[in-house]
Amino acid sequence: MAHHKSALKRIRSDEKKRARNRYYHKTARNAVRNLRAMTDAKEAAEMLPKVSAMLDKLAKTNVIHKNKASNLKSSLAVHVAKLG
Repeated sequence: MAHHKSALKRIRSDEKKRARNRYYHKTARNAVRNLRAMTDAKEAAEMLPKVSAMLDKLAKTNVIHKNKASNLKSSLAVHVAKLG
């Protein structure tokens, strides 16, 4: 158990950050999954910039690695290009 007030506060704030990061990470994963499942080219083309922005924000805050975000964006762009 932590003995300092600052350590107790750090534990509380870390738990909040962890919950927030898990939520955004899961939301982005679901968005990627939904985009990969799309078969309509127009709808997928509209969704791609939104998903890319989500991945960029996650990479910027170090929730995911920047290379992982780039790889996902690249593969999604290829998928959308194949549809259209």
